[in-house]
Amino acid sequence: MPNKNSKAGHIPIRTCVVCKKKVDQKQLLNFFLTESGIVFDCNRIIQVRKFYLCPVADCFKGLAKWRKSHQKRKIR
Repeated sequence: MPNKNSKAGHIPIRTCVVCKKKVDQKQLLNFFLTESGIVFDCNRIIQVRKFYLCPVADCFKGLAKWRKSHQKRKIR
């Protein structure tokens, strides 16, 4: 019987920034923002503030619009 505080069996849930769909973190692509634009972290090893995106054509199309609306945020 697992302990209440144990992380065994925990599945991290993340939200797509475009469609707002909540799914398992492993099913989403993650990226971060730099001054030069969007950088995808394929190996999931870079330790910065990341955003998540569904691997669907509609979400990729909406990413440009999302990026314009978030240009005012502080970027690295």
